[in-house]
Amino acid sequence: MARQRKHLSAANKEGKGRYSSSSGSSSSIARSLQENYFYWRQLLLIVVIGIAVVFGYIGYLETRVNTPFDSKKVVSKRGLSVPELFWGSYRPGTYFGLKTRDPFSLVTGLMWYFPHRLEVGGDGIRHWCEQGDNLSKYGWLQHDGNNFGLQEILDGPFILNTSFVKRAGGDHGGEWTARISVDVHPSHKGKVNVNEQVSLIWYATLDEETQSNIAPTNLGTDITGIRGETLLLGQFNMKLYPYKSSVDHESFLSTVAPGLSHLKETVISSLKIAQDNPTSPKKLILGGEYIPVGTEKKKTNFVAVQLTAKLPFIVDVAYESKSNLNINEKLIGDVYTKTMEWHQNRFNQRFEATFGLKSKGYEKREIYFAQAALSNLVGGIGYFYGCSKVQSYYTSDPVNYWMAPLFTAVPSRSFFPRGFLWDEGFHGLLICQWDLDTELDIMGHWFDLMNVEGWIPREQILGVESLAKVPSEFIVQRNTNANPPTFFLTLDYILDRYEEDLSYERFALLERLYPRLQAWYYWFNTTQTGPVPGSYRWRGRNPLAQRELNPKTLTSGLDDFPRASHPTDLEMHIDIYCWMAVASKAMARLGLLLGRSSYLKYQQTADYLLNNDMMDRLHWSNFSQSYADYGLHTDAVKLVRPKPLPRQQHQNLEMTRKVLKQPEYRLVDTTFGYVNIFPFLLQILDADSPKLSKILTDIRDPDLLWSDYGLRSLAKTSPLYMTRNTEHDPPYWRGQVWININFLAVQALAHYSKIKGPNQRQARRVYGELRSNVINNVIRQYYRTGYIWEQYSDKSGEGSGCRPFTGWSALTVLLMSERF
Repeated sequence: MARQRKHLSAANKEGKGRYSSSSGSSSSIARSLQENYFYWRQLLLIVVIGIAVVFGYIGYLETRVNTPFDSKKVVSKRGLSVPELFWGSYRPGTYFGLKTRDPFSLVTGLMWYFPHRLEVGGDGIRHWCEQGDNLSKYGWLQHDGNNFGLQEILDGPFILNTSFVKRAGGDHGGEWTARISVDVHPSHKGKVNVNEQVSLIWYATLDEETQSNIAPTNLGTDITGIRGETLLLGQFNMKLYPYKSSVDHESFLSTVAPGLSHLKETVISSLKIAQDNPTSPKKLILGGEYIPVGTEKKKTNFVAVQLTAKLPFIVDVAYESKSNLNINEKLIGDVYTKTMEWHQNRFNQRFEATFGLKSKGYEKREIYFAQAALSNLVGGIGYFYGCSKVQSYYTSDPVNYWMAPLFTAVPSRSFFPRGFLWDEGFHGLLICQWDLDTELDIMGHWFDLMNVEGWIPREQILGVESLAKVPSEFIVQRNTNANPPTFFLTLDYILDRYEEDLSYERFALLERLYPRLQAWYYWFNTTQTGPVPGSYRWRGRNPLAQRELNPKTLTSGLDDFPRASHPTDLEMHIDIYCWMAVASKAMARLGLLLGRSSYLKYQQTADYLLNNDMMDRLHWSNFSQSYADYGLHTDAVKLVRPKPLPRQQHQNLEMTRKVLKQPEYRLVDTTFGYVNIFPFLLQILDADSPKLSKILTDIRDPDLLWSDYGLRSLAKTSPLYMTRNTEHDPPYWRGQVWININFLAVQALAHYSKIKGPNQRQARRVYGELRSNVINNVIRQYYRTGYIWEQYSDKSGEGSGCRPFTGWSALTVLLMSERF
């Protein structure tokens, strides 16, 4: 190492000039390195910022799915600011109950059972509307959506009538009385033990409002009542008054219930056997004051009163507000009876003035049916509060939507006691004719659930009671998935009938609604577009589904209606094309009414989509002479059961689909049904079109869609007519008669029958036949079974699916009145 140092030193001396030159070069290198250092440091900084921006943007995208739309709320008045709607029968999932339009409402309701028929484990106690209860009938006979309602329930040989009447007064939403009467049905008189008893359980419960309290009380009557106080209700009492009846036994329960979804279980767990003396019969009573282990520090949130009595038995439950100081007489007994009669007479007059069925020559039994159909729709309006579970492409797991209320009708009190987006547009067609302001309020609540993307979850599962009725696989709502925008039908309907009669409040509501409608429309027009200009495609089909004969399209509303057998991004769906044409036309119309220049772009889009030539290029099949979807398709698909493997336990032998012939891109024109006639259903077709003539001929063909009970959903000649989609799922939209689509068909026939041209006479003839078939069958099945049904058999007309289904099936009232 020493020699090396000497050598280097000598070399430096000899080459002094060169060393000097190298020193200058080193400075240049140093400067270059310094410049590179700054360059790389800046580049690294840019990269870091870029990464931060990317991750920040991804984080932003993650939050969009549950960020509310930034605009004025459509609903401007809530709670006590609308006192006439504060209380109501807003619990459609129970046989009878009342609550307020308040997120933390006091909740009241009824349970009942017949002691001699109660089974082990509590079977026989009625509370939630359950198809498994197999009641012969239940439903509202009259309900005006606001002030009163009268319901009939047939439980075996017994008949129950539940009713309520509201009365304004005070500062906390007024008062009400509910009446429950129980007797042996006239057809079973003499066949039932004369000592038959009924046990009625009336309860009140609190959701999660910590500032509220309830407790049992004996104030004012000999029977235990319920008293309490909440922030919005102030102080109140609920008192029970037998009416021309006597009570054999009374008991009560005051406890902590784990939640609204476990009230029946709470009652069952508290029941105990009691005996007045050794010789008297044993009876079941509620457990009095009862605090479950682990809830000692919680306040009582559930109070129930049980009355057991011989039949017949009538009891009035009077809710009284301490703020109402001007009570002339209690709303009980004979006063209640007279008040109810007044409301019923007023309802009859209003019903005839609205729908004119008596003047059209309908008989009493037919008007009775129509009143029940309307009453079950408006009486099935519920008030819900909670948050949906939602997911987007950018969220790895489902996240909570924001907490919000929803005021909405429901399709079915037993099976679907919650809000569904595309159902609600159909409901609105009837509700707006009965009470326009109620329908506008419903629309406002739905559009206030819109997120910043312009998306509204298609199924609203808000609150623990709703959640308890939904299978886990259907709970999460995905923001790529749409649902038919039927609210545009409702909007168009409202403008047709009320455009010249819009009050200031209604006009202002439409102005608040318009930005949200724009966002909703934009969301559809960007997320549901198809592969070529002017085309559209429903998202949400599963290309990997191996146990479905034809992968479902739940988002279209027509769940298992056959589409292309192999879902791809290149599909084009004719029904959503037509929905977008309707939406464009409605947006243009509303924009013009509100004086918005934006109406022009909607009108241009409407003109573009309403051009039958373009629709024909995308969807008309010259082979089948019908409109059709486009996609990757083969009809050669079947379900087969896998062969069991030797010596293999726990094998999944569920049937899977087998493709017998490779699919090809084509029009799905071997299938014919509701989807294929959407240009007719939504009145997109020109009135003088020969294609309209072909559709009118096809829907009247008994081998295709025509039946004596309405248009079937899938032609008998279609490959999947009445076939199961999985070995467990019966056919749904594969042949059955659905009232909402038949309503659209009758409405379209009425439209085309008024336009002079080559198709007018044929449309008029089919209109009369189809309208008569649908009306007669729905009424016939109502009197045969006690229910309005979800769907009807195309072979026998019998109701099928769930019941009661008094959502869009109630549109039969509009078919009767011909108010299109």
